[in-house]
Amino acid sequence: MDAVNHAILLFGLLLLLAIAAGLVSSRIGAPLLLVFLALGMLAGEEGPGGIPFGDYQLAYLVGSLALTVILFDGGLRTRVETFRLARWPALVLATAGVLVTAGVTGAIACLALDVGVPEGLLVGAIVASTDAAAVFFLLQVRGIGLRARVSATLEVESGLNDPMAVFLTLLGISLVTGPEPAWSWTFLSGFLVQLVGGAALGAAGGALLVGISNRLTVADGLYPILALSAALFLFGSAQALHSSGFMAVYVAGLVLGSRRHKADLLIRRFHDGLAWLAQITLFVLLGLLVTPSKLAPLLLPGLAVAAALVLVARPLAVFLCLAPFRFQPDEMGFIAWVGLRGAVPIVLGTMPVLAGVPGAETYFGIAFVVVLVSLLLQGWTLGPAARWLGVLAPAGPAGPTRADFDLPGAERQLAVFTVAPDSEAAVRRRGRLLIPETLQVLSIIRDGHPVRPDEAEGLRPGDAVLVLGDPAGLGRMDRLFGPRMAAEAEDRPAGDFQLDADTPAASAALLYGFDSGADAGLGLGALLARRLGRRPALGDRVRLGAVDLIVAAMEGDRVTSVGIDLSPPEPGWMRLRQGLRRWVRDRRLGDRGLGRPAPVPPARVETPDAR
Repeated sequence: MDAVNHAILLFGLLLLLAIAAGLVSSRIGAPLLLVFLALGMLAGEEGPGGIPFGDYQLAYLVGSLALTVILFDGGLRTRVETFRLARWPALVLATAGVLVTAGVTGAIACLALDVGVPEGLLVGAIVASTDAAAVFFLLQVRGIGLRARVSATLEVESGLNDPMAVFLTLLGISLVTGPEPAWSWTFLSGFLVQLVGGAALGAAGGALLVGISNRLTVADGLYPILALSAALFLFGSAQALHSSGFMAVYVAGLVLGSRRHKADLLIRRFHDGLAWLAQITLFVLLGLLVTPSKLAPLLLPGLAVAAALVLVARPLAVFLCLAPFRFQPDEMGFIAWVGLRGAVPIVLGTMPVLAGVPGAETYFGIAFVVVLVSLLLQGWTLGPAARWLGVLAPAGPAGPTRADFDLPGAERQLAVFTVAPDSEAAVRRRGRLLIPETLQVLSIIRDGHPVRPDEAEGLRPGDAVLVLGDPAGLGRMDRLFGPRMAAEAEDRPAGDFQLDADTPAASAALLYGFDSGADAGLGLGALLARRLGRRPALGDRVRLGAVDLIVAAMEGDRVTSVGIDLSPPEPGWMRLRQGLRRWVRDRRLGDRGLGRPAPVPPARVETPDAR
């Protein structure tokens, strides 16, 4: 009994210390996942905590459960528009890209570790995939506004590449332990079953969960538990059917998050906190599993494998996979650099141990060193790399202070907006604001007293506005009530100034000295889309003569504002120096705190004479 109580005490203490350490580390910009990992190592048997832990079976179980929660939450937060924007490049990168990464890294691991080809390929397979926990976490918490296509590709790839990594790891284990080469069409068909079967189970499970949530009437607190239970059941079912449980839960979360149901807000808020708990628990536990004295002899070989992965294998895979999709060199460079490794390689590193592979702890130790290098080097330089490579997106307006309420049995939703001092609503009379027809303003609360909308001549800063309507329409209201956000002058992600997308290209070309060629009769937005050769996304750039045209704002698939960047292209070394200077400045000022993700730019709503 005392042992159980002490275990509960230690678990709660470690969670509290992890949160406190995260708050402190945010001041210096240290990657929080690295802090959680280091805390686990300090609490281990060779650290001040002195907790003995070496149960790989328990670590694999907890790791699988935690990754299930994280991937399900990642699917909930991935918008359908994001998935559609990046599904094909992300899928190629999550399959062929992981294969190339594993092959190149494995070949160099053979030399660094002085092992045979099967053992080297097993090492490459373990560290080949990017980590959903690290990617979702860093992109949200750091609040760096990337070009839409770049951010979407990183996000979707990290949610889709686990089946290939698991398949290659199992193949590597079979090659190392089998008396004969294990490669056959059976393995290839098994991978297809994992990928396609997991996606099919996830889509069906997510759709079923939407229907159950809309038809079932239970206490509010049970809806998130229902979603969690369904995610765990889907993971277990997929694994039992030899499909990918990770793929199943990610797709199920994507389907559930993209469809309207009455428990939407309850489930999202619950799983946001649960994903935090899963990440902290996972990384602290994996830190506990590591014995630093056993890790020390693997440090140099691990650094060699990490260098091969970061500097050779990942860039090669990214450029081979994304070049056919017309990604620009700076975009591919950033995606190559932000191939973050986190919990997934460490969890995969436990599989050879559980399978009884000779020297399996070496593979686990190499995976741990690679993760440390990735979090230190790539996680810490995310911001400078984005600025140096110029992949920042134009800043959208910050979301207003807003509270949403689900109405039982109704398709519409109630929202309370707080009017920001410099918002469109505060500077214009209410009659000059464009409000979607699907929305209805119910009341205005001013100085604690209700005011009828037809009696209020205008809105004032601090007014609370009660609005009833559909979620899409409410999302378009964010710009009206939220503060304006100007792009950082140093980075100019939206250019020096912006023009309406319908501005004739011929007129802009004469004024700013670029050649519009045969597209002179088009508007700037249409010209930009044609030169891109694909559907435009926020932040896309096209160089025309001495200027850059930038997708500065969009409504749906339509470009509404085009930025003009008059600055000449800077040499790479200069952009690197400026990026490092800003990074140092940000560290002095302090980074975002734990649990305060940056606002997601909402959809834009044009008002009369807004320009």
